[in-house]
Amino acid sequence: MRDLSAANAEAFLEMMSAERGAAANTLEAYRRDLDDASAVLRSLGSTLASAGANDIRALIGDLAARGFSPASQARRLSALRQFYKFLHAEGLRTDDPTGVIDSPRKSRSLPKILSIDDVSRLLAQAEADVAMARTPSEALQRIRFRALLELLYATGMRVSELVSLPYRVLADEGRFLVVRGKGAKERMVPMSRPARAALDVWLATIGEAAQEAGFLFPANSAEGHLSRQVFARELKDLAGRAGIPVALVSPHVLRHAFASHLLAGGADLRAVQELLGHADISTTQIYTHVLDERLRQLVNDHHPLAKATKSRD
Repeated sequence: MRDLSAANAEAFLEMMSAERGAAANTLEAYRRDLDDASAVLRSLGSTLASAGANDIRALIGDLAARGFSPASQARRLSALRQFYKFLHAEGLRTDDPTGVIDSPRKSRSLPKILSIDDVSRLLAQAEADVAMARTPSEALQRIRFRALLELLYATGMRVSELVSLPYRVLADEGRFLVVRGKGAKERMVPMSRPARAALDVWLATIGEAAQEAGFLFPANSAEGHLSRQVFARELKDLAGRAGIPVALVSPHVLRHAFASHLLAGGADLRAVQELLGHADISTTQIYTHVLDERLRQLVNDHHPLAKATKSRD
């Protein structure tokens, strides 16, 4: 960088260091971003100091052409926003050329999901574990876990909602659960017969302890109920015994499985939104993208014309 652009960039980096305490690595990253931007702008007949909105758009386009991901493009644009905000605050520019530039859209990662067969293996393993328990305490833990697992897959609850279920949560003779979700909003979710049966076994096993504690899954914790970390650890242990890669399994993945399996079975998106307790349906729509991707893969793998296309390639 030279002349005014170089001087402005150095002043910006000094401000980031002195006033914001930016680390050396951060300052070096900003310097590289500004150096690269300056070089591209010079090739376009502009400079870092005088660039307009169209120059910045062309700069972002150049990053895309060079194979930078949307996330990397967005990070570069963020650095430039900081730079031009500084120039405006210092009276070195009367405008901000990045103000009208939209950030490159980052692709939203699709949630991990388990197949119906994977979930069936988990449930079967949990049932087998109960039968193989060697001590009363081990049996108690495994009966509790089986009830938690059945409830999670049957309702799609958040794990924090699951472990903190109050004792008096059953409604309509136990066919529904009244779940208190984010923002203290309540929703009713139906219970499957296997889930209710597993819960009945757990409550019969634990006796009056749950009622006395006020939670379906009481524990000696500050909150008075089982922690989500304990359940998550037990779930990964189960996945290992069931022969499913541990990295693929978590409580939230089972929530994803609940939603995607419902939609695959023809459930209405709005109904799934209500069951999950999503405030915005756009959050629920991510599961339709999962299905779209799986259907696309299905066609690519099994459609004869898709195979023919691959062979011609």
